Amino acid sequence: MDFGFDATTEELRARLTAFMDECVYPAEEEFERQAAGSGWSPPPLLEDLKHEARRRGLWNLFLPGEHGAGLTNLQYAPLAEIMGRSPRVAPAATNCAAPDTGNMEVLAMFGSERQRGTWLEPLLNGEIRSAFAMTEPDVASSDATNIATSIVRDGDAYVINGRKWFASGAMNPNCAIFIVMGRTAQDGPPHRRQSMVLVPRDTPGLTVRRGMHVFGYADADHGGHAELLFEDVRVPAGNLIGEEGGGFAIAQARLGPGRIHHCMRLIGMAERAVELTCARALRRTTFGTPLARQGVVQDWIAEARVRIEQLRLLVLKTAWLMDTAGNRGAHTEIQAIKIATPREVEWILDKAIQVHGAGGVSQDFPLAGLWAAARSLRLADGPDEVHKRSLAYRELKKHMPAE
Repeated sequence: MDFGFDATTEELRARLTAFMDECVYPAEEEFERQAAGSGWSPPPLLEDLKHEARRRGLWNLFLPGEHGAGLTNLQYAPLAEIMGRSPRVAPAATNCAAPDTGNMEVLAMFGSERQRGTWLEPLLNGEIRSAFAMTEPDVASSDATNIATSIVRDGDAYVINGRKWFASGAMNPNCAIFIVMGRTAQDGPPHRRQSMVLVPRDTPGLTVRRGMHVFGYADADHGGHAELLFEDVRVPAGNLIGEEGGGFAIAQARLGPGRIHHCMRLIGMAERAVELTCARALRRTTFGTPLARQGVVQDWIAEARVRIEQLRLLVLKTAWLMDTAGNRGAHTEIQAIKIATPREVEWILDKAIQVHGAGGVSQDFPLAGLWAAARSLRLADGPDEVHKRSLAYRELKKHMPAE
């Protein structure tokens, strides 16, 4: 295993770091001011950042192959980490923000030529946004075979009925297309009953009922999360992605890269938290002693460094395996990083907040928002317990009788 950064990665790291220093970090305060007053619309300054990122060649870095920058997972990992240091601004500015990233991957891998021309191209150009509707309020969606929204073939169309919530990206006024997962069969193998269809936003019968908050945050900069109602929503049969019954497999293909992208960005969040912790500890004094000389604070800083280095190595190993053995060959490691990274980064952010005192939970520092994002990721793309269940079974299976 070779985790060394090649020349392409080093060059992009330098270019991206300069973009962060010169454009992203200086814009964060104004970004937050604009976000507070823009409702579900993206802050206006984001368009200027997107234009600058594209001018600098920092665009669609996440997407391999002909449609994106052509980077491997191992090449993209350190770039996503850098972007994770400002997760509300940098991913959106470089067109590397979820859920568009996963939706573009789905269209690139499974979309028809017409679907790619109609939806993938404007997404790649940053002209529109998209949403992903999988989770449902009435069933435990951590088991995707529970999905109850119906997708029924009717002549040359599909008719959709059901409820979704936490449909990421759906509150953004620029969101033009929804990828919707539902049930197209009532019998047969449980993992072959689901399909995915494309639903344009203006389709009759589709209602965006409300925006969902996450720990009190709207996440409006990434398009928010919505509750949706589908009432006899009719779309052409050509809007089916892939084949009927292929929805579960498409979801797994989409969520694998999505999980590692989240973990890559989380490491960047942790690095920024440690920097803020050290700066705060060195300039604040309690009981006549700088915080930096308090043993408990030193313990937190040392622990944070150890945990970050462990996580980074595991994420890089996972990226390398995905590149060399495919997503299936990296299944164990993908689950391991999805379990470990949000949990450990949540701990690091918790200690950073503690060092900052009341300021740590306020709007004057980014820590509260970063903590909420890390905690949310223990649920997104599958809760910890589902990944642990699957990972434990893979270990137990090694010791089971062959029959």
